Amino acid sequence: MGLKAGIVGLPNVGKSTLFNAITKQKILAANYPFATIDPNVGVVIVPDYRLDFLNKLYEPKSLVPTTIEFTDIAGLVKGASNGEGLGNKFLSHIREVDAIVEVVRCFDDGNITHVEGQIDPLRDVSIIETELSLSDLEVVENRINKIGKKASMSKDKETKAEIDILVKIKEQLLAGKSIRNLELTEDELKIIRPFNFLTAKPMIYMANVSEEEIDGNDYVNLLKEYAEKEGSKVVIVSAKIEEELSELNDEDRISFLNDLGIESGGLEKLIVATYSLLGLSTYFTVGKDEVRAWTFKNGMKAPECAGIIHTDFQKGFIRAEVMSFDDLKKYGSELKVKESGRMRLEGKEYIMNDGDICHFRFNV
Repeated sequence: MGLKAGIVGLPNVGKSTLFNAITKQKILAANYPFATIDPNVGVVIVPDYRLDFLNKLYEPKSLVPTTIEFTDIAGLVKGASNGEGLGNKFLSHIREVDAIVEVVRCFDDGNITHVEGQIDPLRDVSIIETELSLSDLEVVENRINKIGKKASMSKDKETKAEIDILVKIKEQLLAGKSIRNLELTEDELKIIRPFNFLTAKPMIYMANVSEEEIDGNDYVNLLKEYAEKEGSKVVIVSAKIEEELSELNDEDRISFLNDLGIESGGLEKLIVATYSLLGLSTYFTVGKDEVRAWTFKNGMKAPECAGIIHTDFQKGFIRAEVMSFDDLKKYGSELKVKESGRMRLEGKEYIMNDGDICHFRFNV
């Protein structure tokens, strides 16, 4: 299950520069609104030191890491949902993503214009949130208008349940609040899932700072306070630093980060934040033909995880042969893991853990 993230933000906040850096693509980045006309898509590999170890141990013909697909959306402006700037159609590009990454300008630079005239992270966040909310509100109202009469005249429970949740969502949006902050039951979440509401998606704020303020500043502190209240995360990056890192090989990259006193680059920080916010983990399948990483949601049971590989694996699931990465690294081989009694056979109720190495047994 490859992850998808949509990158949004006002014009001239460093959005396209960051996209260029983290995906190592060279799209147009210019100091004027709407330099990004079409949505740009880049797929990046999720760094995982465990894959390096497994690759050396098994020497497979193929090594397949997990990936994240980033979609860079043209800079939004106030009124986008009503057609201002490049219009509402660009919001449709992020309805299919798993999470939204909003790049927020948190640096002063008189040479780079701000579409609103001055730097104010919370105002910028409010503008983007309003446009996303208005877009969701349009979807809700259209649906209510379409099935409202049917719901009032018929006794269809499903239609009634849909109207009830849509009305609840409409009230939330009109109050200026996001759907993600509305407490919903599993049944309600199931009903609204097909709508792909923008404000229901997890939000990560990427605070773009200057090279000298990579540890944060007053703008970042304001953004963190806001994000904490709504259960979102903030990742601090410097577009300029990321741009330089994207040009370096692995050895020079590590050296450059050490010189700056930074443990990891912006991409790594963003991936960690995304996995944490979405409640994701990784399991592995190994062998001489292929070593592969698979992303799964925390709480998923073994058959569901097997189904990520192929639906037949889930349908005909018998059991899973499981060992942990830590045990494999500790003992050095599958044989020694088995001899130590650390290899396990798990059934249909087994809840998968991050770092599990699995061989699924199934029969179709």
